Amino acid sequence: MSERHIHMAGSVVERHVIKGGRVSERDVFEYAVLKVVPRVERGECINAGVLVYCRAKAYVGVRTHLDEDRLRALDPAADVAGVRAALQAVEAVCAGGEAAGQAARDDAGRRFRWLVAPRSTVVQPGPVHTGLTLDPAAEAERLLDLLVR
Repeated sequence: MSERHIHMAGSVVERHVIKGGRVSERDVFEYAVLKVVPRVERGECINAGVLVYCRAKAYVGVRTHLDEDRLRALDPAADVAGVRAALQAVEAVCAGGEAAGQAARDDAGRRFRWLVAPRSTVVQPGPVHTGLTLDPAAEAERLLDLLVR
């Protein structure tokens, strides 16, 4: 359950009722792990990044880390340069602007939804999870350390 409050400066702050009826100043965020599946037919993967979206902050961001040795352990012939290019494309979409291509004019939410749409490619998004955070960019870094590195 959440409540919306408008401050004197006109900004909207969402407060979320959490366990025990307490109110939290933290914002809801969503995240998905980016997986690299070098041979789609085998289904083996390594984690290579984390996408984070926070509607309240109009934030969408990604943190990536490609462990080339782990990737080559799954597929010695893996296209490392191609994987890096795909991860850079995700970074460009998150950043928005002209580098985002067709998504250049989309808001953060639309860019996140486009990035987490299921696909059968070498770089794939995992399922979307939710949480509460004070700082979505810091959350992306924390999740990268926890789930990828």
